[in-house]
Amino acid sequence: MSTVRGARERARAEVTAAIKDEARRQLATEGAARLSLRAVARELGMVSSALYRYFPSRDELLTALIVDAYDAVGEAAEQAAARAGEGTEWTGRWVEVAAAVRAWALAHPHEYALIYGSPVPGYTAPGDTVPPAARVASVLIGIVREAHRAGAVTPPPLGDEAGPEAERLAGDLAELTGDLPPAVVAALVAAWAQLFGLISFELFGHFHRVVEDRERFFTHSLRALARSVGLPGGVAPV
Repeated sequence: MSTVRGARERARAEVTAAIKDEARRQLATEGAARLSLRAVARELGMVSSALYRYFPSRDELLTALIVDAYDAVGEAAEQAAARAGEGTEWTGRWVEVAAAVRAWALAHPHEYALIYGSPVPGYTAPGDTVPPAARVASVLIGIVREAHRAGAVTPPPLGDEAGPEAERLAGDLAELTGDLPPAVVAALVAAWAQLFGLISFELFGHFHRVVEDRERFFTHSLRALARSVGLPGGVAPV
């Protein structure tokens, strides 16, 4: 019986992978808003009722694709951190992780757009997308926390008007940020938005005729962001 069950599980995994692969092709050609279970089934030579046994709705298929994308970019960030190793060159490690995120985005533009582009009309992401979505942030925050424990983080200045929001952020994000000062947590949130803003501007064509040497510009910008959250190290010239 175990042999039969194992064969069935492998077959189900293969069909599930084929469904998601075809759905990703549709993302590239039609966009997430026009993703259709019927169209996926038709391209795979399946009847719709058979596909519904794997993904009962379009939203469940979208969720699977979103989780896969977050996991993939998260894995890229984690592998970059592992390659960089440990040590006191925190800014260099921060930049290396961010560069791996950028490289993943450039190699997988439609999956990047699914998770960091415009929301899909009518779709609300469920809670099980949150842990995968936090993987990149966890790596970058981990570098800052390590530097903070070593006494190497200089909290950025924080005006009185931003103090209450920084305190709230530090409380709400404490599971990720630990004992980082509120000023550092607020700067991390801003750096997070700017990291993906830089990637999105490049990926979606907003740097056309503006930034030519985009890799060097990205590295320069990420070193500036590292300094903005309190990591040591200067900003390399563009």
